[in-house]
Amino acid sequence: MADVAAKAGVSRALVSIVFRNQPGAGQETRERVLRVADELGYRPDSAARLLARGRSRALGVMFTVHQTFHADLIDGIYAEAECHGYDVLLSATGQGRGEPKAVEALLSHRCEAVILLGPDSSAADLDALGRRTVAVSVSRRTPGSLIDVVHSAEGKGVRQAMDHLVEKGHRRIVHIDGGRGPGSVERRRAYRAAMRRHGLASDIRVIPGCHTEESGIDAGRLLVAERDAGQPLPTAVLAANDRCAMGLLMAFGRAGVEVPGEVSVVGYDDSHLSHLMPVGLTTVRQDAVQMAEHAVRFAVRRLDNKTLEPQEAVIDPKLVIRDTSGPPREE
Repeated sequence: MADVAAKAGVSRALVSIVFRNQPGAGQETRERVLRVADELGYRPDSAARLLARGRSRALGVMFTVHQTFHADLIDGIYAEAECHGYDVLLSATGQGRGEPKAVEALLSHRCEAVILLGPDSSAADLDALGRRTVAVSVSRRTPGSLIDVVHSAEGKGVRQAMDHLVEKGHRRIVHIDGGRGPGSVERRRAYRAAMRRHGLASDIRVIPGCHTEESGIDAGRLLVAERDAGQPLPTAVLAANDRCAMGLLMAFGRAGVEVPGEVSVVGYDDSHLSHLMPVGLTTVRQDAVQMAEHAVRFAVRRLDNKTLEPQEAVIDPKLVIRDTSGPPREE
């Protein structure tokens, strides 16, 4: 009987209850069952016990596989969630797996709240999600939606980067746009405003792009082709993010364009990529740890009190000057 109970995966707590309710089971039999369970490595199923009480103590995180900054955020989310006694489940978006499917997977696994890293869904869809469950958006503002938001002060970060480049003497500064990526609208707007503020309105140029290495490679090839056709290169480029900046550096390297000798390059995020490149990338740091901490705290607070109004945390970015920016070459 003891072997049957153990092999069925009965926990120590459940075995004790079973034998307590069987009048023919003595102390020696109970101890034998518990000893076999210990030998087989069975432990109480804490997840099952939480579910029985209507709680999973799990936070779901939706992320994009190839976004390196998301990896930095996830690292911080795990640490903060553990401090609050929560586990973390991950669900990725990718080709053929959109945000709705990634979110539904988390909800089907009984996640009590979902944290969305750089969501691309419409404000209406995010509002609908916020009415179904506790949800937090990271890196994307959703005004008017019933969802908590954590993001960096995008405009402030771009202003720091642009002021740095202008102080170095740059005038022909190009921006590679991030398309629909999180923060792209704010960064594009801030770039244009900074150029006008510095009296460089006639030099404003935004190259369409997105938050990928391929986008940076394409922009680099375009600029090199223009150079070969007789047009001057820009003296500086503000990339959509670090991945885009990395692609741009690859394209420039293949074409023999010196960085920062001929063109200075500035990224955005300060993801771990910026530390791994052969040449240190000048970039705007988004504090992944602070953003992760706020996201988890917002989720936990709303789980404790679902009547709270939506909260917003704005984290200050910081320009990190490394090797890819310098003064323009004298012409």
